[in-house]
Amino acid sequence: MKFGVPLGLLHPAAWKDVAVAADSLGFESLWVPEHLVFTTDLSLATYPGTSTPGIRPHTPLFDAPAYLCWLAGLTTRVRLGTAVHLFALRHPFVSARAFATLDIVSGGRAVCGVGAGWYSGEWAAAGVDFATRGPRLDEAITVAKRLWSEETVAHTGRFFSFPEVAFEPKPIQHTLPVLAGGESAAALRRAATLCDGWISMPHTLESVRPQLERLAALRDGRRFSVTVHASSLASPEEIAAWEALGVDRLIVRPWKGTSDAVAKLTAFASDYGVTPDRERPSARS
Repeated sequence: MKFGVPLGLLHPAAWKDVAVAADSLGFESLWVPEHLVFTTDLSLATYPGTSTPGIRPHTPLFDAPAYLCWLAGLTTRVRLGTAVHLFALRHPFVSARAFATLDIVSGGRAVCGVGAGWYSGEWAAAGVDFATRGPRLDEAITVAKRLWSEETVAHTGRFFSFPEVAFEPKPIQHTLPVLAGGESAAALRRAATLCDGWISMPHTLESVRPQLERLAALRDGRRFSVTVHASSLASPEEIAAWEALGVDRLIVRPWKGTSDAVAKLTAFASDYGVTPDRERPSARS
């Protein structure tokens, strides 16, 4: 099992220390969330499944790939991912360039987690149609994968059209992994048919089973990774059950507050047998 560390619910002042600790302890990946902008009108901010706003307008927001580029310079082995990047809120040139840059400066450690998004306010503020975000994301993923792999690309689509362009440099990874987030039928289809894996919302062993069963029915036999935000872990003995479900990576948050994050991460590494992968070369070597 690979273990990832989420930075989003920590105070940003602690991100650097937690990232460096995760890298040195042997955690496999770091994950940064993203929104582009929050509006002060909370009538558009009710989080699905709740009756309360899912955002606070004055929460600090960062350009996730740019921030991960900085963390790349402070770490050597840990993979650097987004959970998740609103790829369709920009032209695919913009996001494809950002993740290619991250992959290069990190020595091939980028993971592109994408999602269609739930918060209509930022789409309205950016002047992009929220109602078409799903098919817009599908097209953007297709374009980005071509930009990362083909010598020249021309495209005529529903949302994006451009003449033949060259896109250099390519990512270091032969296939820069794209993981789709979301749990709707459209999101699971996107993960299974367009992407290299799926990244979940917080789940327990039992609550994630229906999503994994739906994914299994949609998959076409390609190599595919499953990443789950673990809402809780009872003990190290539970890991085998996650593996039996086909989960490759668990994103864990063993701390209760920012002040004890590094200490709790260190204790988790000891309890769950997390150690640096000496066979995985340092990006600086």
